[in-house]
Amino acid sequence: QVQLVESGGGLVQPGGSLRLSCWASRMITSVFNPNRWSWYRQAPGKERELVASVMTYSDRKYADSVKGRFTISRDNTRKTVYLQMSNLGPEDTAVYYCNALTSNGQPKYDWGQGTQVTVSS
Repeated sequence: QVQLVESGGGLVQPGGSLRLSCWASRMITSVFNPNRWSWYRQAPGKERELVASVMTYSDRKYADSVKGRFTISRDNTRKTVYLQMSNLGPEDTAVYYCNALTSNGQPKYDWGQGTQVTVSS
């Protein structure tokens, strides 16, 4: 059973930065590596939205709302996906989740517990 473990969230002031991590525990690298990995977020009262995804260093995609501020990356040897977030604003407040994507762009595994990011002064 795959378990996605997100961490790195917290309270940050507007304009600040955070780095989120997602570790795919109980997953062997031969399963981890071929997947396209992604970060989603869900703000209070809103639906979960796709924020960024990564296949390789040169194949990364971002939602318009985070382009130029967020950077997604992955470390296949550690089975970990990262989201470096900078110039954060209150609109980035949400619970952040990671997941792999199916071939038609849907989340592949059961969701983890997520990590809360709160941007507030």
